[in-house]
Parts: sequence; structure tokens; C-alpha cells
Amino acid sequence: MPQLVDGVWVKGDVAESEMKAGAFHREPTRFRRWITPDGSPGPEGQEAVKAEAGRFQLFVAYICPWASRTLMIRVLKGLQEAVPLAVAEPELGEDGWAYAPQADAGERVGPIRFQHQLYTASDPHYTGKVSVPVLWDRQEGRIVNNESADILRILNSGFEGIAGNRADLAPPALRGEIDRWNAAIYDSVNNGVYRAGFAKTQAAYDEAVTGLFATLDRLETHLATSRYLAGRHLTEADLRLFVTLIRFDAAYHGVFKCNLRRLSDYPVLSAYLRDLYQWPGLRETVRIDHIKRGYYSIAHLNPTGIVPLGPVLDFDRPHGRETLPGEGIAER
Repeated sequence: MPQLVDGVWVKGDVAESEMKAGAFHREPTRFRRWITPDGSPGPEGQEAVKAEAGRFQLFVAYICPWASRTLMIRVLKGLQEAVPLAVAEPELGEDGWAYAPQADAGERVGPIRFQHQLYTASDPHYTGKVSVPVLWDRQEGRIVNNESADILRILNSGFEGIAGNRADLAPPALRGEIDRWNAAIYDSVNNGVYRAGFAKTQAAYDEAVTGLFATLDRLETHLATSRYLAGRHLTEADLRLFVTLIRFDAAYHGVFKCNLRRLSDYPVLSAYLRDLYQWPGLRETVRIDHIKRGYYSIAHLNPTGIVPLGPVLDFDRPHGRETLPGEGIAER
């Protein structure tokens, strides 16, 4: 993949740092500042900026599951007006994530065409991958945070008094359970599909796919008696699982060779997926057309660039999960 090297965009297969012995390893994110209601440090002492409506912006792509997490919590917290969006084109080409038309990044930086312009505005000598999502400070003209897990928690708690409601997707009483599910799902599911799709050896692929479907089997059993992952409340753990499930049959089953079973072969997981999709506002965060165009544009996995017409997906069918105990989203 292309990437920035000392602030210069270099095309070609430059980003080999994520491949080790034929297996895919995700490169850590670099920008980790926080936003808090009063500008006090983040939960682990991170440097923080005070929350202000309209000052911060999300740069995302509908294809990207990591970005989709942040789109979902933005809706659930009622932050659509306070935190504006810029949405990249679905195809990830030689110039990386691109915006058409250009995206407005505020007065300091102005309009941008490519995501890597945000990175070099923040660090002129940046070396590494250029990813979405980015939580951007329009006033300072630099990245606040580019780690989706952080952005989930920032949007959940950092805009109190500005957010449209008191919803809490990571309540303290459930934090331990949420973190346990997050860890299991990230390694074998969220990142597991990428480890399968980008594997360069049979052994690396076999390990990733075996772990992925073992976790899906575990989730099928768990969610048969629990409406949400952490129990009675919808939490960030559900958002983090949803973004992989919604892409599974449309993209990962085909282009990433995650094809031991389809998600539709899991009746409980399929119903759980429809339950979340039908939550008010969440369907608007999903663009299956972008997802298919984006994943099937990965040239070394799909050299012809042909995007399949199928599968036919109906996320509006009844899910029948209303009978399970559930109280929606907790409040602060």
C-alpha cells in the first residue's frame, strides 16, 4: 500500500510494516489526544482539548468499519450538528483516501483532496499509513485523534452538554464486560477478517479463518440468550461487532475468502444484526454500495475490479429479538 514517508506521499507497495512472515499485523495509530467537556486531561492523562460545537470534524469513509463505529456513536449521541462529517470516496487508490469534491478542513488548512493532507498538516514529517477515521480540529488545523476506539469514547463522554442526549455506550458498571468483548472481537473478528484477506501464506490464512469462525460460533451461542453483548444495554461493544457483521456477506465472504459459512447461515447473529440495523438512525450509517465498491477495488485481491451484483441482503426483515431482556442504551 502507498503511504507517507517523511511527509512525502509515496505510491506503490510501500507499507510492508504491517506484514510479518506472511501474516497481517495492523500498524498502531499515532495521534491520541482527547476531547473533554472542560479541557481537562483524558481518562489516562492524555492531553485534551475542550469540546466545542462545530470545532471538530470527522473524516470518514463508509467502506471502513473503523470509521463506521464513529458514525454510529455520533448518531446515537445526537452529535450530527455538533460534529460535521467529510466522507471519502469508497475506492482506495494510489493516492489513498480521496474526497470528491474537496473537503473543507477549516480556515488554517482549507479544502483538501486527499486524506494524507490532514496528516502532513498535523506533522510535516509524518511517516506511516494514512487511515480513516480522523477526528480533526478545524480551529487548530491538526488531527486530534485517529484511533477509532478512542474516538468512540471521546464522542461518548467528551461532549456532555453539547450532545443531544445523555446516552452512555460505555457505562462504568459494564466497562469490564465491554472491554472483554472488545478484546475478543477485535483480534479474531474485526481484525481477523483482514488477517484472512491479506494473508500471504496458507498457514496465516488458515489460522485467521479458523479463529474468526470459532468466535462467530461463540457469539451465536452467547447472543441466543442475551439481546446485547454486555447484557441488557446496547454498548460500544455491539457497535464494534456490528460493523464487521454488516460487511460480512457483502464483502468479507467473497473478497477476503472468509467463506467457511455466510453470516446468513447464523440465525442468531443474522437476527442480532437486523436488530441493530433497524435502530433509529443507524441504517443511515451503512452504505452497502460503498462497501462493495471499496473492497472489490483492492487490486491485488480482485485484479479485474468487477463488483459482484449479489448477494441480495434484506436487513429490514423482522428480527424477533424483542422477547429477550433489554433496556436499550444506559444513561449517565
